[in-house]
Amino acid sequence: MAQPNCLSLSIKGVVQGVGFRPFVYNLAKELSVRGFITNTSEGVSLTIEGENIGVFIERLRKDAPPLAKIQSIDILPCANAGFDDFSIRESRDSGSFTLVSPDVSVCADCCCELFDRVDRRFLYPFINCTNCGPRYSITRSVPYDRENTTMAVFTMCPQCEAEYRDPRDRRFHAQPNACGRCGPRMMLSVGKNEIQAAAPVSRAVTMLKEGMILAVKGLGGFHLVCDATNGGAVQRLRDRKRKNNKPFGLMAPDVAAARKFCHVTADEEALLLSGQRPIVLLKRLAQDSLEAVAPGNRCLGFMLPYVPLHYLLFYHPDETGRSTQMPHFDALVMTSGNISEEPIVIHNSDAEQRLAGMADAFLYHNRDIFMRVDDSVVRHAAASALSPSKTFFIRRSRGYVPDPVLLPGDGPDVLGCGADLKNTFTLTRGRYAIPSQHIGDMENIETLDFFEETLRNLKAVYRAEPVALAHDLHPGYLSTRWALAQEGIEKFGIQHHYAHIASVMAEKGLSEKVIGVSFDGTGYGDDGTLWGGEFLVADLDGFKRAGHLDYIPLPGGESAIREPWKTAVSYVRGAAGAEAMDYLRPTGLVEQFGSDTVDNVIRLCGQREFSPLSSGAGRLFDAVSALIGVCRKNTFEGEAAIALESLVLDELDDDYPVDVSFREMMGIDFSMTILGLVRDMRSGVSPAVMATKFHNTVASAVVTVVQKLSVVHNIRTAVLSGGVFQNACLTRMVMDGLLAGGMKVCVNEVVPCNDAGVSLGQAYIMRERLKAGKKAGT
Repeated sequence: MAQPNCLSLSIKGVVQGVGFRPFVYNLAKELSVRGFITNTSEGVSLTIEGENIGVFIERLRKDAPPLAKIQSIDILPCANAGFDDFSIRESRDSGSFTLVSPDVSVCADCCCELFDRVDRRFLYPFINCTNCGPRYSITRSVPYDRENTTMAVFTMCPQCEAEYRDPRDRRFHAQPNACGRCGPRMMLSVGKNEIQAAAPVSRAVTMLKEGMILAVKGLGGFHLVCDATNGGAVQRLRDRKRKNNKPFGLMAPDVAAARKFCHVTADEEALLLSGQRPIVLLKRLAQDSLEAVAPGNRCLGFMLPYVPLHYLLFYHPDETGRSTQMPHFDALVMTSGNISEEPIVIHNSDAEQRLAGMADAFLYHNRDIFMRVDDSVVRHAAASALSPSKTFFIRRSRGYVPDPVLLPGDGPDVLGCGADLKNTFTLTRGRYAIPSQHIGDMENIETLDFFEETLRNLKAVYRAEPVALAHDLHPGYLSTRWALAQEGIEKFGIQHHYAHIASVMAEKGLSEKVIGVSFDGTGYGDDGTLWGGEFLVADLDGFKRAGHLDYIPLPGGESAIREPWKTAVSYVRGAAGAEAMDYLRPTGLVEQFGSDTVDNVIRLCGQREFSPLSSGAGRLFDAVSALIGVCRKNTFEGEAAIALESLVLDELDDDYPVDVSFREMMGIDFSMTILGLVRDMRSGVSPAVMATKFHNTVASAVVTVVQKLSVVHNIRTAVLSGGVFQNACLTRMVMDGLLAGGMKVCVNEVVPCNDAGVSLGQAYIMRERLKAGKKAGT
């Protein structure tokens, strides 16, 4: 049958702000195809005529710009309109929605122009083109046109306008297009007093070389910046901002500079150079390398420059105008510009007020940020004999958000509110789940305001109107209290660890029963106790708790999380009973904290009102870290467990005894493990050997339980999730053990396995049940 020579195409996906219309225009010209293309609120719409429309559609799929992500192309025949040419028409609003592109790091072409003295954008900090630049962070609404972004206030000069209108130009329809004559500008100030400098960036570089701390406005918010090799500057920043040991993020000018401090594999190099430019956790070359940046941590988190301003901080000519071939710095600290535990600052006036006690000066600009986005953080796990290499998110934000998770079929709009730690929320729209950027810990009004601000923005951009929302069961969570206070919408509580498992199911499109291993620090159980070491048999209809780590008292409740040595005392008490003090003496805990204090903690363990029971796997890792003297106080969440993992040795297979109870509710008792650790301490075994044997023990116990449940329930798919599986050593050991037994193993790869992934699981459970006409329940 003859092919119609006039077709109407509706293309959905990430096709706005990624050079798609210019690509289509030039392809049409090349193939003598006539018609038009326009942005719509659903994607793009084309009408095409000509003899080569078959080849055109084939090339459309095959040669689309690298940033474009075509989800679907709907094709319908239509009547010939007799077009003379091909054109790009004004955008139209069809009342639906389209996917928004994440922000994209500056491209190589723009970098070349940035340092080309004869180019009109020489040293211009906002240079961009169709292939790079801000997207999500400046988008107010769709369609993605200049008037719907924060660039609307900047009127293009004639030269920029000519580039924007020229189909042969790299800036054809580049919405943030600008230059030094017509676009945003940089400013430098001390306090609220602007410094009149011809080259504010050059002056800022001089300040950094002098050891000053600067608040620098970037793509998604402010960074606090100092010379990472200046130990005094780094310590001042830590004293002013953190007052704990949490690592600072770092930026290197290139991969070679990062290699001065860290091992960088080929896969890690690819991540560093990717258009997303995440912070990549890299293994240090030496423990004392930049020690003040990440005290006691085996890894450093490096990223490369992703906006022109970052390159200028490393390579800007000095104040005399002399160019430099070598970077000014080997590494800069680039940590989020915020008061500890508050959202990243995005407004100039807020920065002057909120960051005044931390920054010596401010380098900022007058282009507004609409969507605040922190830097993303990832970790790459190398392949083993059985497990493929994988990249895991620690924090998913800039460069990746708002990329969606594709769900099975269309479904109702719903909202997953997430948990309180590392909060994100997830909206569903059509067949997509859209996880938000990192919101933060829901423990203050500023973070709640950020949650609501981002929710309003994403609902507007995606035109989502949730018919139901899901929340955590924990009655004390601010996210739960917020959810329950919403009026005129159905509300459902979803158990925390079930949501963790469902987040992986959403990523993989699973609906059948799986064996879920959900390991984290603490989550509210459906029986009102504190869960965290869970084995679930789960599908989208619900879950059965099939096993867990044995409960131990948390002496003092929350204080045991901050001071894991107390949890170590509780574990020894549980293992040794009346002889606990004798077993504790070789560990140094009695000597360090005093016999009276330790005895009080032992007695406190027996008082349930002050020592709630917990099955948390995270608490076990904390306890062992404290027991063997690695880290006895957490100055930030996960510090003790991170320090313990950093000691793990390769090629050591020894482990400790552990008691696995094969009953209807399977249990894992680590009492013998704890006593084995104490015996090794008495014998002078190194902490690294003990840490490795402990990891081997936990992995072996998990594999044993999952394999038993697999036989009992005839299930061959295992799902691993929860913050404990950020531990790459443990994850690899468990995966290898299960794969060796012929099981299919799924883990989080699109959202973090920590509490940031919970909202995706909540939304997926509720959406699929509502589709099936079922109550969401718990």
